Amino acid sequence: MTGLPRRTLGRTGLDVTELGFGAMELATNSVSDHDADRLLNAVLDAGINFIDTSIDYGRSEERIGRFIAHRRSEYFLASKCGCVPGSFEHYHDERPQNVRAGVEHSLRLLGTDCLDLVQIHRSLSQLELEASGVLDALSDLKSEGKVRFIGISGVLPALIEQIQMGLFDVFQIPYSLLQREHEALIYLASGLGAGIVIRGGVARGMPADWTGHTYYMLPGSQARDRWEAARLDELLDGMSRQEFALRFTLSNTDLDTTIVGTRSVDHLRENMAAALKGPLPADMVTEVKRRMTGRGA
Repeated sequence: MTGLPRRTLGRTGLDVTELGFGAMELATNSVSDHDADRLLNAVLDAGINFIDTSIDYGRSEERIGRFIAHRRSEYFLASKCGCVPGSFEHYHDERPQNVRAGVEHSLRLLGTDCLDLVQIHRSLSQLELEASGVLDALSDLKSEGKVRFIGISGVLPALIEQIQMGLFDVFQIPYSLLQREHEALIYLASGLGAGIVIRGGVARGMPADWTGHTYYMLPGSQARDRWEAARLDELLDGMSRQEFALRFTLSNTDLDTTIVGTRSVDHLRENMAAALKGPLPADMVTEVKRRMTGRGA
């Protein structure tokens, strides 16, 4: 399956597929090495050319390096900095020595000489960014050819300052039909030339997701309540909730790629099939937004 539309990732000039792959699901041994190998190669075989991982996504970087580093020319590689290597601990250290050590650690595991994009994993305020020294460290790494572009994983309220600073090539921002609070800032950042990577674009809208919680995204109970209060099932017209949510996200012309993670090749193919159908019709997008108005999204 090929032919995914591409969009230009802001001022980076990179032409990325509008459906990207989020590799967090490859973090643990609950996915076997065999299945991780099969999945990563299926991602590339499907034509997806943007892969997002992180230094603290367990075995994710290691597996990317083991199983698809030999196909490095086929994909743009984004990782994070300021994290603890290999763990899911929510501890971060954005001091220059840790940022450098982390990026060099990622390069070794990923089997590459350069990361296309390094994103600061925490949504720091301007004061925190300047005090930590992280921007200087990333600038040095960029000058050394170890990093091509610099981004940040941003959320309100700090996202406003981050955009105004004008220093970031790319912003990774949570957005979906159930979580639209960053919509105006996505528009602003894109208009100023930054690339926009969306996470959470399938909205935690599936029943299996409504029992859990995901960092920087909605608790499952809130996702369920928002979906049901807006009676979105009435609009599906034969689509699955997953397809409906993904195609709504792709309707936002300001995003460049939306990263969707999975541990299943079948699930990957379902996402591909949905993305190839394109954005939802404009009148359906309008109706979704009308129903969500006043319902917390």
